[in-house]
Amino acid sequence: MIFIVLFASPAAAPPVHERGVARAGGAEVKAVAQGKRCASVRCVRSVRVAPVRFLLITVLFFFKKQKTKKTKNTRQTRKWLSRDELAMALCGGVGAMALPSELIVHIFSFLPDRDKLRASVVCSRWRECLFYPALWTELKLRVGGGSVAEETPRLEFLMRKFGSFARELQLELSPVDGYLSPLSRGPASGGADRPALDGEPGSSQRWKDAMAAYLDQMLCVFTSVRNNRNLQKLSLFGDTCILHQEGLLDSSYLDQIHQGDKKIKEIQQLFMELLSNSRQLRWLSCSFMVGLVTPCSLAYVSNPSAGTLQHLSLLDHQMAPLISPSELDRLSNLRSLALDFSDLTSELCGLLASPRRTPLHRLSLLLNGAALEVKPLEGTATEDDWKALVRMSANLRVYIMAMEVDSSELLRVLKPSLPLERLHLDSYRTLVTDAALELISQQYNKTLTHFLLLRDDTDFPDLSVNRNEDPLVLLAWRCTRLSVLVIHGYTVWSHNLVAISRLRGSSLSFLAVSAESIEFDPDQSAYVEGDPLRNLVKEVSLGLGRVWHPCLDSNEVLSEPTQHFHRELQAFSVGL
Repeated sequence: MIFIVLFASPAAAPPVHERGVARAGGAEVKAVAQGKRCASVRCVRSVRVAPVRFLLITVLFFFKKQKTKKTKNTRQTRKWLSRDELAMALCGGVGAMALPSELIVHIFSFLPDRDKLRASVVCSRWRECLFYPALWTELKLRVGGGSVAEETPRLEFLMRKFGSFARELQLELSPVDGYLSPLSRGPASGGADRPALDGEPGSSQRWKDAMAAYLDQMLCVFTSVRNNRNLQKLSLFGDTCILHQEGLLDSSYLDQIHQGDKKIKEIQQLFMELLSNSRQLRWLSCSFMVGLVTPCSLAYVSNPSAGTLQHLSLLDHQMAPLISPSELDRLSNLRSLALDFSDLTSELCGLLASPRRTPLHRLSLLLNGAALEVKPLEGTATEDDWKALVRMSANLRVYIMAMEVDSSELLRVLKPSLPLERLHLDSYRTLVTDAALELISQQYNKTLTHFLLLRDDTDFPDLSVNRNEDPLVLLAWRCTRLSVLVIHGYTVWSHNLVAISRLRGSSLSFLAVSAESIEFDPDQSAYVEGDPLRNLVKEVSLGLGRVWHPCLDSNEVLSEPTQHFHRELQAFSVGL
């Protein structure tokens, strides 16, 4: 077999014929034959459709055989297409268009989804091949941050074309245009891009339009996928935290939207139909999708999918628990689970520790301090529950994200037997104390690999008792497996940052500290020549064994918390 790799320069796209075939260019093609023969040919430049540039990478193997009569001293010979013949076959008015549809589909399978859509406008033949179901088994879409009038029709087109047979669907919806971008934050972000709030001109209509667009997009998605029996992975995320903060998710506000309550019920019904029609669902993740998941949604999961489901994530801003013990008992093959920390009751933890179940490998927990008044921590998993769970699931690893959680509450949930691997502490107002960091570094010194300490406020408190006793340095020293450390919103003294880099060395694969958080000791600066920041960069780079720089823009380390949790738990669970 011949394996061909195309190398193309970023030159301007060649002209395109009426049938969508590019003229011959100067791209290099190396054909490597396994076995007795090896041939190298020069092929045409990859076909490019203005204005998009893309490569057609494929196994194009053209040869012809010339049979000769066998004699005693002769063998049957094989003649390879010459360079000119190959160029003519690919670029001729008939040659490329005469390729089998199966081969064209295989060529297009190497293109990104966006380029597939753009290439489909070249000609009817390409359009027919590009909409072949085998090319659209995975759909990864993010809708939001742009014009609703443009994005909703695009979503409808994609779902109508591919929703009924796609095997994987990953969708992120951002109802409020331009507000919940990946680098935006909550109340502390401020700025000109922030939408109008209550009492500002146009606020009421803006929120109504945002919710109406969100409901229409949800209806579009579930109308298309509800009868899909091939669906194996469904991952949904809604950037709806601002709507929750503004109190726009209650029934009184939904009544003001045209058929809002009716659409919510229809969406819930379609979601239940999807679960009941599924036959091989392996991954189900619904995070902060307004009005989608109800406490009885899991009851509609079909028996075949209940046996194949390996990952389950149900998170919502509403207060009612979304996972009941009776429904979780049906899902006996779960290997990964994500839920609200308050929903991990002692009964639920005991069920997960049952010997009749597949051992749990990943557990992601979201601890929201704003919800603790309504959903208190009483009744959650105890130290004995964690011990029993770890005995049955020896490879269990836990990821916890705490939002606006006071240190006293944090100390209550961090049990010694909890196999904590990743910890993300995110807040606007609450502070993490040095006592909490001391506990973390002592209890999880053998398991902790990721630690994120973020606070989005104007002041930067100092965690150390004095400049030479920093709990972050002790954490870096004790936690021998620590590989990711992110800090913003707390004072980090420059010499302590150098100490962290020297303690962890190259094993600390990711170190992100905002420049705003770094402070220089004036007593030590008097004995150091040159720019203190440049000297710090040099020392930390030497300690890590690679080039390092502080984050000059705080948005590089800050992200919207719920969105970050959703994406991190995906990576955490996929790591299985």
